[in-house]
Amino acid sequence: MTQTATAGTVSRGTEAALEDWSPGDGHLLDVHDLHVEFRTRDGVARAINGVSFHLDPGESLAILGESGSGKSVTAQAIMGILDTPPAFVTGGEVRFRGVDLLKIPDDDRRHVRGQRISMIFQDALSALNPVFTVGWQIAEMFRVHRGMNRTDAREAAIKLMERVNIPGARQRAGNFPHQFSGGMRQRIMIAMALALDPEILIADEPTTALDVTVQAQIMELLKELQTETGMGLILITHDLGVVADVADRINVMYAGRMVESAPVRELYASPAHPYTEGLLDSIPRLDQTAGELAAIGGLPPNLTSIPPGCAFNPRCKYARDVCRVDPVPPLVDLGAGRSSACHFTHELLEGRLTVTEPEVIETVPAETSEGSHE
Repeated sequence: MTQTATAGTVSRGTEAALEDWSPGDGHLLDVHDLHVEFRTRDGVARAINGVSFHLDPGESLAILGESGSGKSVTAQAIMGILDTPPAFVTGGEVRFRGVDLLKIPDDDRRHVRGQRISMIFQDALSALNPVFTVGWQIAEMFRVHRGMNRTDAREAAIKLMERVNIPGARQRAGNFPHQFSGGMRQRIMIAMALALDPEILIADEPTTALDVTVQAQIMELLKELQTETGMGLILITHDLGVVADVADRINVMYAGRMVESAPVRELYASPAHPYTEGLLDSIPRLDQTAGELAAIGGLPPNLTSIPPGCAFNPRCKYARDVCRVDPVPPLVDLGAGRSSACHFTHELLEGRLTVTEPEVIETVPAETSEGSHE
């Protein structure tokens, strides 16, 4: 259900710090060494283990990885919407306009959330409130945060619906969520996220359960809106095909860590981590004849018992003994905006890495829900 937003009152110190920032002062968003854990009956699930990345104004960043890699938890930690307990942010910084969001009061955090950083959630049907019309739900953003009266807020909501290309917006504003198709509900979620002109939009699997034609339409809409507003975009997905024409950079996550970061074209042309290579090999290509698609063997690790060394080693066809012992390979700068967390990155890039074909260990996912550690 949609959580009712509250405008809150931001402290003068936080507001002044946010307003004093300029692009020359650093990145618009800078996440550094972020750690998040879930304390469950089965143990402590280490969902995020030292994630670092940045985003600049107008930039599109895609975060990729299988379910359970930590993509959505990272987004929720940035937004400050993790349920505590069981989730706890145990370390790191999330700096927006130079202000560490993890250290400011809750009222200040609510001021940032929605107004400056907004988010599109995975399932539009469950994110929208079924007992209120979509027009009412969009207008609520303007009533609460902008202090508009009901009439003006409704008109602003209708304009937003038109902005995201919903046909007959004035009439359809009086409809309920179940009266829309999946693609139209996703457009409504986008309208709500853009209502307050945020500087950063986080889109968490915005094309989930949509057919390929509608997926393309949604991605094109996000691209157009970003060009129009100049906002930074973080696109969270497991689908490499979705981000090819939208993202400027791609960060690949596995077991709560960033294992590779690269400009989109360079990553597609020559992956620098075996996990990225496996993801790319698993998608169909027009320049290949029909046949069975390659798959990464095994499953992502149980986050309560991540294997020592490189977490990907039980599934990696290149794994050596050094990959199976601590310490974890660090994310190494390769130059030209690229980095990778693999002991054999240079050999992989140069085509000199030989396959060892280790016995694949079938790991068992944690018994908590997928969404909890996604």
